[in-house]
Amino acid sequence: MITNPNVKINLGLNVLRKREDGFHDLETLFVPYFGISDTLEIVVGDDYSRTSAALFTKYGKLTPIKTEGVFGVEAEEGDAPKIVQAISEDGKLMITIARVEGVDWDPMKDLTVKAYNILAEDFQLPPVKIFLEKTSPVGAGLGGGSADAAFALKMLNELCALELNEGQLAGYASRLGSDCAFFIYNRPMIGEGRGEVLTEYPIDLECYDLQVLTPEGISVSTKDAYSGIRPHLPEVQLREALSRPVEEWDGILVNDFEETVFVKYPELAAIKRSLYDSGAVYASMSGSGSALFALYRK
Repeated sequence: MITNPNVKINLGLNVLRKREDGFHDLETLFVPYFGISDTLEIVVGDDYSRTSAALFTKYGKLTPIKTEGVFGVEAEEGDAPKIVQAISEDGKLMITIARVEGVDWDPMKDLTVKAYNILAEDFQLPPVKIFLEKTSPVGAGLGGGSADAAFALKMLNELCALELNEGQLAGYASRLGSDCAFFIYNRPMIGEGRGEVLTEYPIDLECYDLQVLTPEGISVSTKDAYSGIRPHLPEVQLREALSRPVEEWDGILVNDFEETVFVKYPELAAIKRSLYDSGAVYASMSGSGSALFALYRK
């Protein structure tokens, strides 16, 4: 089975308060964006893979690399390999990840592997092979990794005939990441709590062109984004701001992470200004990362 996990943008993102569990209470509107996506294939047992040959042709032949148990393509010193492969200790899961910019994380800690493992706690899952080509940016606030995890849950549910409904899948997804549950539904939804408390919120943006920018060379960690953040209640509540015309959103529909991220990366603030200069009626950073987006009236 092959899918294309898409990313999301955040319309407004308010950091309301610090929680006793160390997380923060948030409110935001998650909106799916289909212009950027990964390619994810999961095959059961020794079933035929339709993507593996293309990945090895594009990224190179696997050879042993320094990390024990992980195979990849040797890269220049200091660079991450563009394709890696690893097998779980029990031999039930093999994962192959390919990325032009290099794979600089342990493939066995990828969220798609965690998705398999979390289901395996409750179900007898068969051996699987996961093939992931990462084209969505990492550390951009678009939720690419969360999307991969949620799509993996949905694919395993279908492949293994687990018969879980959306609510049950969202429950598993929320254990993997704050915005993972949104991608189970993959339609506009208000996110509250850590982002996992979801309420459907239809919104009509048909009269606008949505453009998403992912500046090269800038990856914002969650730690950096939260550094110096000041939780507070917004002057205009999220739902009230969203109910107003898009042309009135500037200044009232805000992303609180811009305050901290723009200090460290002033070039992102400059890009946001340039989006307004180019005619955007609304522009913002997405999530806690470096991606920015703009809405233009058609």
